[in-house]
Amino acid sequence: MPPVSPATVDSSPPTRARHWVVVFAAALAVITYVDRTCMSQAKVSIAADLHLSSVQMGYVFAAFTFAYSLFEIPGGWLGDLIGPRKVLMRVVLIWSFFTAATGRVWNLLSLLVTQFLFGVGEAGAFPNLAKAFTQWLPVRERNRAVSIMWLCTRWGGAVTPLAVVWVISLVGWRWAFAVFAIPGLVWAGLFYFWFRDHPRDHPGVNAAELALLNEGRAPATPRPRVPWARILRTRTVWLLFIQYFCFGYGWYFYITWLPTYVKEARGLDLHKGALLSGLPLFFGGFACLLSGWLAGWLVRRGCRLANVRRGLAYVGYGGAAAMLLLSPRVDDPVWAMIAMGVASFFLDLTLPVCWRTAMDVGGKYAGTISGTMNMAGQLGGALGPIVVGYILQYMNHNWTLTFAISAAINVVGGICWVWIDPVSPVEAIDAAPLAA
Repeated sequence: MPPVSPATVDSSPPTRARHWVVVFAAALAVITYVDRTCMSQAKVSIAADLHLSSVQMGYVFAAFTFAYSLFEIPGGWLGDLIGPRKVLMRVVLIWSFFTAATGRVWNLLSLLVTQFLFGVGEAGAFPNLAKAFTQWLPVRERNRAVSIMWLCTRWGGAVTPLAVVWVISLVGWRWAFAVFAIPGLVWAGLFYFWFRDHPRDHPGVNAAELALLNEGRAPATPRPRVPWARILRTRTVWLLFIQYFCFGYGWYFYITWLPTYVKEARGLDLHKGALLSGLPLFFGGFACLLSGWLAGWLVRRGCRLANVRRGLAYVGYGGAAAMLLLSPRVDDPVWAMIAMGVASFFLDLTLPVCWRTAMDVGGKYAGTISGTMNMAGQLGGALGPIVVGYILQYMNHNWTLTFAISAAINVVGGICWVWIDPVSPVEAIDAAPLAA
């Protein structure tokens, strides 16, 4: 009797369990940015109650981001080692606890410690989501998934200012942090119950979906040691880190000092300021979605993927720099914030490009490479609020200088893409010397 082919055994269409991974990632993306943005909106109340200066608040903003950067590599490495299921469940529980604990601080030191530990918790989130995407999604679906995830971070952050103002008006800023810790706890429980590190272990994945996920995938091998020597000798990796440092420096302004700028420089009240403070993240969400769609559309029409990614990076960083220089020159506060929103739109065009490049360059080390890249971005994000704090306190609130510095750093980020190879995996190339 002739052997029976797999197709005759099960001709069922592929299941769609993989789509739930995107749903979980999108939900977590919203939660992360709701929790982060909460601090910037509560800043006025916190600074008044704890008697903190602009420089001190700059260090408070940086405490989270600095810890986030330090623990990016351990978070990504741990995901490569034990899988994203265990890591994501733990980090979400940790940061939810310290989100709530922020409402119990009593002085500068306690606030710094709480924000630092909050950053430790959030550090492993996006590297492990990237790892989950590489395990659960076929290559052709990853652009869209990454775009959706980052869109949700932006729109989650965009609605947060109004939500935070409303919750603070009801229960005060201390209890507001407890309220915003709850979604993370719910997510962690649901995710750990449903998710498996490998689709083959999930009861909701049939043979057809598993075959779809394995298309073009290299055969599974034991977890290798991370080749740090090769990674750190690769020019593309270093330039990828530098450009993401530039991204983080400018972007963190939108979730740290922007509400202060809207109030002090534009003279808007709390509620109207909260509405306009959400514009940059709202515009950025559209850019994340457009970037992934546009990259796929151009590649389907014959453009080289490497050129597409470089082109989006050039337009993104260059457009952001131009709009940051324009915004302070606009007198009308609404139009000024629209210009700021367009700057955020341009900058976020580069975001899916950065993460897809980290996933492709990282290959089987995607968690480690994306974690290290994100560490560099968070270091930029830690430096930015400190610099702004010093400008506000010692340079007579010179917002024009603040934006000019960010614009210059965006230009540097765009220039890095001239020499980045955005498609070749680390393990498939000879590590090029930095001077090559």
